[in-house]
Amino acid sequence: MSTSALPSNRFERRRAETRRALIRAARQILAETGDTSASIQAIAERADVGFGSFYNHFDSKTELFVAAVVDALEEFGQNFDERLAGIDDPAELVAAGFRLSARMADSHPELMQVLRRRGLGHVHSDNGLTRRALRDLQVGIASGRFTALDPTVALCALGGTLLSLVELRFARPDLDGDEAAANLAEMVLRMLGVPADDAHEVSRRPLPDPV
Repeated sequence: MSTSALPSNRFERRRAETRRALIRAARQILAETGDTSASIQAIAERADVGFGSFYNHFDSKTELFVAAVVDALEEFGQNFDERLAGIDDPAELVAAGFRLSARMADSHPELMQVLRRRGLGHVHSDNGLTRRALRDLQVGIASGRFTALDPTVALCALGGTLLSLVELRFARPDLDGDEAAANLAEMVLRMLGVPADDAHEVSRRPLPDPV
């Protein structure tokens, strides 16, 4: 899960730990079934916290499940930051993002199931993943690497294609995920205005080693 510095005060640390446990439980439920009808009692039991603790952190189950999705998307973005920190080419960042996402279906299945089930509703929200994608698009457009277009519209194409790739990885685990991701990345780069030969080469560059 995404992490932040723990408060120094013991009481606040315990509060933060309880909140994280509730979010972790909600993420597990979303990943397993996507069903948000679980009772607060069931969520609290899964989180191993008292029933009354729930309302110290969230006003409703809806608020909790939104927080769980945002937490998952932030973890997703942090994974990208760690793996892609040395890449400056916005086209390579886009391509590598698709290819890493395909691999994370195996290495981070819970995280990617949450993205699969709930990601569409957050394509344009101000979460960590969207912020990063929009930044890369804006850099690519400003530098001339991508065709001048509305970054928000381009974000629709990137987000929809990425979610389709994640769905494909779970629905068809027999397919070559790396090849499918490279092909989709190439298609997206061409859509963004990268020349065909360049898009093909960029989408197949070696991925950075894990940190």
